[in-house]
Amino acid sequence: MLPDLNRLKVFFHIFNEQSSTAAAKKLHITQSGVSQHLKKLEEELQTELFTRVNRRLVPTTAGKRLYGIVQGFMEDLEQGVRHINDGLKMPSGPLRIGAPSEFGKIYLPPIFGSFRRKYPAVTMQLELDEPRVLFEKVASGELDFAYIDILPFFMDTPGGTSAYSITPVVKEEFVLACSEEYYRAKVNGTDYDRLKELDFIGYKKDIALFRSWFKLHYEREPQNLNLVFIADSSEAIVSAIKAGLGAGITVSHLMNREISTGKIIAIRPNAEKLQNTIACVQLKNKRVSITEAAFQEHFRLELSKNYAKLELSGI
Repeated sequence: MLPDLNRLKVFFHIFNEQSSTAAAKKLHITQSGVSQHLKKLEEELQTELFTRVNRRLVPTTAGKRLYGIVQGFMEDLEQGVRHINDGLKMPSGPLRIGAPSEFGKIYLPPIFGSFRRKYPAVTMQLELDEPRVLFEKVASGELDFAYIDILPFFMDTPGGTSAYSITPVVKEEFVLACSEEYYRAKVNGTDYDRLKELDFIGYKKDIALFRSWFKLHYEREPQNLNLVFIADSSEAIVSAIKAGLGAGITVSHLMNREISTGKIIAIRPNAEKLQNTIACVQLKNKRVSITEAAFQEHFRLELSKNYAKLELSGI
């Protein structure tokens, strides 16, 4: 059984002062109170912690060992309590943020870099994962908040969407595309029956995104597609598109340069766009700290300032 924390605190100050009188003044209690705490602690541990020498309390071997155990904890505790409200006045401390993999890797580190130049006492833990996992981590308190893809087929969330505050931040277009060579050999147009027979590059065997694309443009959707390449990374999908393996869907800003040079062909049957919203998601009843609020505002402003550079469409 662990000794009483108050007795350990009294011991810590007696050791530092080598006097029960000085420890009493430090703790704002009576000397007799200090002596009683020490006596009970020695009884609990069944050993003497100090030798009394001319009104001084000299630590025994057991006392020195105990001090080595409690010193770090007591100093950290006092320091932590002293600064417990620091984050209420100025952004500081850790931020735990989630994001989609490619979006998070590309945009969050530089934006956090500019934020930390303003607030150097802030640190970040960034977790990259798929929407359902990020929702679960927000719900369990493992993340302070997350930037999450909010496509309709991603909205089966733990606790239902009413449990969360969902604030749209960015819209990005999903584009069906293929290499120039593949387009000339297999596509050459936007006929529905021809398109659904193509070779497709898929994300984790999931054709929901393809079906949404076909439904948007043709008001009908294929039940099955010929998936010839499956990956769990948008970067891998873009690479497979460039390699001429088939047609794949990913966000346009990852391919805009190749699309503009004609190396990749975007298949656009009409002006309709399949868009994904990335939203800031946090628990609805959670109190937002000054650090969280400051970063969310900084993130929004940085995106607004750099839309042309990032090739995203702001909400």
